[in-house]
Amino acid sequence: MRIDDDHFHDQCGVFGVFGSEEAANLTYLGLHSLQHRGQETAGIVTSNGKQLFVHRDMGLVQDVFTPEVMDRLPGTRAIGHVRYSTSGGSHVKNAQPIAVDSGHGSIAVAHNGNLTNGLYLRRKLEAEGSIFSSDSDTEVFVHLYARSRQRTTIDRVSDALSQVEGAYSLVFLSPDELVAVRDPHGFRPLCLGQLGDAYVVASEPPAFELIGAEFIRDVEPGEMIVVDKFGMRSLRPFGDRKVERKMCIFEYVYFARPDATFDGISVYESRKRMGRVLGREAPADVDVVIPVPDSGIAAALGYAEEIGKPFELGLIRSHYVGRTFIEPQQSIRHFGVRLKLHPLRKILEGKRVAVIDDSIVRGTTSRKIVRMIRDAGAKEVHLRISSPPTTWPCFYGIDTPRRDELIAAKHTPEEVASYVLADSLAYLSVEGLHEAVGGSGYCNACFTGNYPLEIRDQREERRQLPLVGV
Repeated sequence: MRIDDDHFHDQCGVFGVFGSEEAANLTYLGLHSLQHRGQETAGIVTSNGKQLFVHRDMGLVQDVFTPEVMDRLPGTRAIGHVRYSTSGGSHVKNAQPIAVDSGHGSIAVAHNGNLTNGLYLRRKLEAEGSIFSSDSDTEVFVHLYARSRQRTTIDRVSDALSQVEGAYSLVFLSPDELVAVRDPHGFRPLCLGQLGDAYVVASEPPAFELIGAEFIRDVEPGEMIVVDKFGMRSLRPFGDRKVERKMCIFEYVYFARPDATFDGISVYESRKRMGRVLGREAPADVDVVIPVPDSGIAAALGYAEEIGKPFELGLIRSHYVGRTFIEPQQSIRHFGVRLKLHPLRKILEGKRVAVIDDSIVRGTTSRKIVRMIRDAGAKEVHLRISSPPTTWPCFYGIDTPRRDELIAAKHTPEEVASYVLADSLAYLSVEGLHEAVGGSGYCNACFTGNYPLEIRDQREERRQLPLVGV
């Protein structure tokens, strides 16, 4: 039973290093720093310049990579991946990086994002004889690479990229080079760093700080970074094609670590500004402001400052809860949430409380949290959400339910407040969110339904026909 299944999940985090004798260990540490982006599977592929060495398994980084496993991952270059499944189920066969031997030699790839034409390409490739071993759309890249008639690794990767659509930050590893690329819209983040003579790439900059690497810059949308024995170079595989930058705005709301910075914009400061703007747009007459930890803390600080009320930690989070495998008796109410959160009665009893959370998906967890706060003696509970109502599913690498499962898609804020047992409920406006993160250049489709890219796979799901001859 997953206790946080009423929350959004990013698909994964990626990491890569080239030119270090400690490549596997650095990748282990980098993945540990990115563990919040995926907790289902973890994988590392290393290279000694001649062949690839692979280990992938279900579980957390520290559990998957024991000292014995790390001893079997030699080499001076490596890529790694942590995963939460969006495309493809929760199974070790879908763990990444995917590594194969092809007619062009060995290649491994790790992917953060989601292809919007992955199903279309998969059916096309299967109709032409390709055999897939996983359910993940990442394997599409491998088949396109293997079928390419281009002569070099870079040209074959570029050939594969020319056929895919959607959101992707990718790292490829061959025996000779590391390749990192970000899609032309820049939906998912990717950053470049340096550690001595070695170059590193990661989904978020805090991965560099953990290993002592220097952050250089964000990889630009549509940019390819190539690192080999000659050094690092930047390429533009999409040519001069210009598209609008559309980084996922939910990175700032929830996905990224609060100590991350993208394009010079601090995630922590952005979340705090979300709280301030929310306090301006939807103040509450309360005695105390509390966050739903941990993602609501920065916004709650901003909200409390804006409305001039004290900030307190009214809910204490246990950091040692993942999956639970026991079935509680029905008499134990709110079992999952109570494992994760515990109310502080002395903070809540007799108080009018503003509770700040980052989002509401189905509303089931919010209902349990509000009830828990009321059970601890709160006189009033006013729920404030530091993002707009989520009314549309994401097709670009976020695990969101169908639209009919999103509570805000079919209910007014007043109706949602009634369902979650709150005295009032208010969301941050779309305009307020953009103000907090610094204007335009973001994808906000989950709030507005304005999708930057066509979702070709929706048509394929409706057709349910083989693509013979396409």
